[in-house]
Amino acid sequence: MENDQASTKKIIINYGIILGVLSVLMGVVIYIMDGYAEQNWIHTVIGLAIIAGVIVYGIKAFKAVNGGFLKLGEAIKVGIGIALIGGIIGVVWTILLMNVIEPGIVDQINDVQREQMLERFPDMPEEQLNQSLEMAKKFTSPYIISAFALIWNLFMGLIISVIAGFAMQRKQDLH
Repeated sequence: MENDQASTKKIIINYGIILGVLSVLMGVVIYIMDGYAEQNWIHTVIGLAIIAGVIVYGIKAFKAVNGGFLKLGEAIKVGIGIALIGGIIGVVWTILLMNVIEPGIVDQINDVQREQMLERFPDMPEEQLNQSLEMAKKFTSPYIISAFALIWNLFMGLIISVIAGFAMQRKQDLH
């Protein structure tokens, strides 16, 4: 049992770090391509593919270390652990980016939101536009973005590990 705990922790940490590093690399590429200000669906798809791939491989590695056996609860534990560590590394990157590397990025995001609102609602009164933008600004602080990113990572980790756990589960015969 002690060895099981050690291997679980090792897999969670190793694959969590892999997820975090891949997330940061993706973030660096998006930053270099100046893609943070405007949301792009392809970034979401790539991010989902990264988190799904790393969690599935992590669960598969745990199953291999566990003699080919896997319970759903173990898969969920491993998947959420990987998502948590990867998410924390991603949060550190986001806070570093928004506070140190590019402190003006929040203003850029808000400017893009203003332009998009003006395009979608050209007849919106200035007062209503400003109220909407003030509300949006509250959700674009580095810490709120980081909190939502971590919650998103954990939620996706749960969904992916439940699906992978159901697909890969194999219980040990006690006979």
